[in-house]
Amino acid sequence: MARFRSLAAGVLVLGLVGGLPAPAANAASWTPANDLEGACVTLQASNGYVFKDSVGYGYTSTASKAEKFRFEATQLGRYAIRDSTGAPIYQSVVGWVWAGADYGDRADWTATVSEGKYRFVSTATGQQMGVYLGGLGAGNSTYTLAAATGCAANPDIATGVTGTPAPGVDANGKLAGWIDAHAHITAAEAFGGSLHCGDPYAPGGVTVALKGCASHATLGWGALLEAIIAGTDPINSAEDGWPTFGDWPQNDTMLHEASYFRSLERAWKSGQRVLNVLLVANRVICELTPQHTSCDEMDQIRAQASYLKKMQDYVDARSGGPGKGWFRLATTPAQVRQIAAQGKLAVTIGVENSELFGCREIKDVPQCTTADIDAGLDELASLGVSGLYPVHKFDNAFGGTRFDEGTTGAAINVGQLLSSGHWWTATSCTGPSDNEQPLVSDDFAKLLELGVSLPAGTILPVYPSGKICNTRGLTSLGTYLIQEMIERGMIIHIDHMGVKTAQAVLDIAQQAGYPGVTSVHTWSDPTIVNRILGLGGFVASYAFAATDDGQDTPTFLDEWRAHQGLTNASKITGYGVGTDVNGLGPQAAPRLNAGSSPLSYPFTATNGTTVTKQVWGGRTFDLNTDGVAQYGLYADWITDLINQSGSDATKLRKQLLSGAEAYTVMWERARA
Repeated sequence: MARFRSLAAGVLVLGLVGGLPAPAANAASWTPANDLEGACVTLQASNGYVFKDSVGYGYTSTASKAEKFRFEATQLGRYAIRDSTGAPIYQSVVGWVWAGADYGDRADWTATVSEGKYRFVSTATGQQMGVYLGGLGAGNSTYTLAAATGCAANPDIATGVTGTPAPGVDANGKLAGWIDAHAHITAAEAFGGSLHCGDPYAPGGVTVALKGCASHATLGWGALLEAIIAGTDPINSAEDGWPTFGDWPQNDTMLHEASYFRSLERAWKSGQRVLNVLLVANRVICELTPQHTSCDEMDQIRAQASYLKKMQDYVDARSGGPGKGWFRLATTPAQVRQIAAQGKLAVTIGVENSELFGCREIKDVPQCTTADIDAGLDELASLGVSGLYPVHKFDNAFGGTRFDEGTTGAAINVGQLLSSGHWWTATSCTGPSDNEQPLVSDDFAKLLELGVSLPAGTILPVYPSGKICNTRGLTSLGTYLIQEMIERGMIIHIDHMGVKTAQAVLDIAQQAGYPGVTSVHTWSDPTIVNRILGLGGFVASYAFAATDDGQDTPTFLDEWRAHQGLTNASKITGYGVGTDVNGLGPQAAPRLNAGSSPLSYPFTATNGTTVTKQVWGGRTFDLNTDGVAQYGLYADWITDLINQSGSDATKLRKQLLSGAEAYTVMWERARA
């Protein structure tokens, strides 16, 4: 605000001293006004100050009657403008500017500035703010802004982090901080755009981004889909959202936003240095939703890439202008290092979908060519993508998938049938294996009870007992894709590949001496992880609870310690976290021993800042009772993880805080 006050003082001097008129508007050079975020001001036009009238707003010559307006950036050069009661002003259809109840398209104003004068244009209608029948409305006025007090506060979420953080790089230029190597913060745009409730950001702020969705309330289609995917109760699903959050976010809700940008900011302020965002898509899931945009998976990827760039612009807008935000997209390792050196969060981009470049297979017939792969890789490079998953949930034209298990596996197997025309096929195997499948049809029956329909005449599959492997391995098109990725220095995400496919990919990487291979969210067998480490690749574990949380999952510490016992463990120079936030997977529940061994608030984060409990509206989050209900709690989780590691604390801390550096080194070597 100090910077804005000096600007406002300059405006008053330029516009008013000596009674000199401002330059003619038609001779002015107007540029976007990017410095009004959070400003509390009065508006003065040539005919007086804007004041709050009994109906709408008018003009007065009395400065003390001037209304106080608060600005909140909705995008670069655009703002919601709220009066002293907090009401957003909007351009009405009849010409006047009135006070609204909620933010909407007509409450969005594009602001430009020239020689200390501002003009405001309705982003939706193109009408300039000015004088309309004597009141505030559509016109052609320009305004002088003066700093004021008494404005209403914009609804927002505080990070709860204070203090001066340690530098993002050490004295040797190495990144100092942890990495989330697998997150889905663009899920709001995935799956056709309506599967997910809530957004990581939105014009209009938190009241828009985190409002509830009627479609996800009791017995709504969103609640029914979440019941299929996450096993939640579709009958008792509250949808209050901001500001009460009575039912969400929780650690096990999968279709509600958990990575609001203020929560990401909290994690960054607490020591995170790299966030690897996976653009995610699935045509079959998209087609299950009653309202959706294009279900073509590449269209979904394009939409999310655009969304991510707009999110960077939004954070810039909320931070004072272009390039000033803490959320910075990085398309090369050099950019990651530059961003970290500035103390900001480097955001890298990957892709995780099943029908990449349209390369599905239908009854073993590939639906793409090598030319499609070349064109697809070129397009991903233009989007800033650094790595991808050749295989995701379904068998595709590149290779066989690693099966999900239980009810989730049954649901994904139905998707497999719809995508490829056949169920997963498996054989008994020894050594590394894919997840076992049910011998009975109970899991499929649960899906049918919830309304999932199968093609007429479908026969349900039966699988061998014990350890099984997908019969499908790496195809000739898959081999071509891997070779092209190596040629381009792209990171090969090996998770979700069936054992047979993964081993073939590792054979190619080993022959090429290629280190750009990762397993970053606990979807690979230890034997495969060991081979990745042997190549110089990077490993991260799913962000499970530090110790037992009563869920049927491993703990982070157990998996980390198991990896320390691998024969190639000496090659672990840094270790990562894979949150899979918004990725149709649960986050860590509260530890069972949290009552007797709680994380104490406030605590000192890994980078030296002080962290208190984060508050969303009327709800206060506590890791000990909420687990990781939303992304801001990863600041709490990583500190708790180190606290719970006992005699391993020094080693674990060192590896986690070297995680961003190790990932970046792996990427540099892959590109070399």
